[in-house]
Amino acid sequence: MFSVVKLLLIIIFATALARGTDVPITQDELVRRTQELYNAIVPGNQAPWKKYFADDCIFSDEKGRTLDKAKLIADITPMPAGYSGAIKIDNVQSRIIGDTGVLSYDANETETIFGQNLTARYHVTDTWLQRAGEWKIIASQAHRYYEDPAIGKIDPKKFGDFIGIYELAPGQTRSVMAEGENLFVERKGKKEQLFPETPDLFFRKGVEGRILFRYDDHGKIDALVDRRNNEDVVWGKTK
Repeated sequence: MFSVVKLLLIIIFATALARGTDVPITQDELVRRTQELYNAIVPGNQAPWKKYFADDCIFSDEKGRTLDKAKLIADITPMPAGYSGAIKIDNVQSRIIGDTGVLSYDANETETIFGQNLTARYHVTDTWLQRAGEWKIIASQAHRYYEDPAIGKIDPKKFGDFIGIYELAPGQTRSVMAEGENLFVERKGKKEQLFPETPDLFFRKGVEGRILFRYDDHGKIDALVDRRNNEDVVWGKTK
């Protein structure tokens, strides 16, 4: 009987010790750690990345790469001479349930390259997991927000070449028209302005991809090309 009681006491004590390793965490602390990670990028300080990422983590970045911890750490190197920048996190949301914490946020990047300033915005979701009293990132995924390109100069003298009807398949057409010094494309009653990136390359605001006009061997426009992710949908010019 004594042995059974002793065994129960040992089990209860061991369970209490195990529970004692549980360490609660807050959104503020996850934000602090995350900002520490980003502050370490410019100098190429790998220490926080080694500390806060689990050994079996999965890291998927905005370039479409999926890295394990070894490759992730190797990717953290100092920015080259003439480069500087910073990343600040914003618009944070979190869900912390038990041993799992999800932190979702925007990462706003500013970069200076030999005196020229650039900006970029990303959205990142990190999943933190507590093991043996330590909170580490087990998975991270980022994507870059789409940004319209800078508007270039338009050449109304070329509008006469662009204006016309373009056909994708029988009954599937779109029209290009001009109004003053602005160019538009219309399909099924939906009209969108074409903004110039260059005099021959256009985009629609908030729409990924480009619109370009293809010249044939005689210097005449024979097609409208809707280019998306480096793949083309070609609309032949009918008139």
